[in-house]
Amino acid sequence: MTEAPKAPPRILSIAGSDSSGGAGIQADVKTITMLGGYAMTAITAVTAQNSTGVMAVEAMSPDLVDRQIEACVEDIGVDAIKIGMLGSPEIAELVADRLQWLEVPIVFDPVMIATSGAVLADDATISGFRRLMGMATLITPNLPELAALTGMNEGSLAEKDHKAMFKAAQALCEQHHCDILAKGGHADGERIYDLLVTPEPRAVGFEHQRIETRHTHGTGCTLSSAIATVLGHGQSVEHSIRLARQYVIKAIENAPGFGEGSGPLGHQAVRL
Repeated sequence: MTEAPKAPPRILSIAGSDSSGGAGIQADVKTITMLGGYAMTAITAVTAQNSTGVMAVEAMSPDLVDRQIEACVEDIGVDAIKIGMLGSPEIAELVADRLQWLEVPIVFDPVMIATSGAVLADDATISGFRRLMGMATLITPNLPELAALTGMNEGSLAEKDHKAMFKAAQALCEQHHCDILAKGGHADGERIYDLLVTPEPRAVGFEHQRIETRHTHGTGCTLSSAIATVLGHGQSVEHSIRLARQYVIKAIENAPGFGEGSGPLGHQAVRL
């Protein structure tokens, strides 16, 4: 008698929609699916964007976002959650209200600025991040986001000795009592250095050769949803980050070359 196949982990992405398919909900669904998860979504905002920039953004009503989360959790269930673009402070608050009772891994990617440079979160929305950061398993800020969340100078965070990056990540870790993955892709240099800081305290560095390409649209979304999916499979945070980084690197290497600006990754070309 053959055993029934194991059910895939149920991953809920709470994020904005990218009309060009390279970032946001669309990147999350592709990533979750390719990594063996079952993708569900709660769309917080709709954007008109492509590889060259963001042309328009319209946030969903908080009630509709709440209903989407409720519909997924109460019927399908959830094993891990990824949070990306939130769209408004009201949505940030209701997401915190809805998730505070769920005992599953939560990966929070504090999306503030798109790869193209478009601002995707105002000061009030960023202020609303605090509750979500307090309940997150892992927060994944890039260097501009880390600077905004800690008040540190972005230039100092990009220094090659990485001391300022560690100091900022440690401060955020101590403030919210969760793991922090500081992403160093915005720093100069031939190698990219990411840093995981945990409350124990413990620090783990991840490093790889920079890939010279303009096709990096949606890397942060892809990484955070990949981590959430591997966490949903029952892996540790550190191992989830290692596997997720491998996926993102391969997706960048297999980018299809679409668009005139920062093009999308090759999500469908990669299997770990």
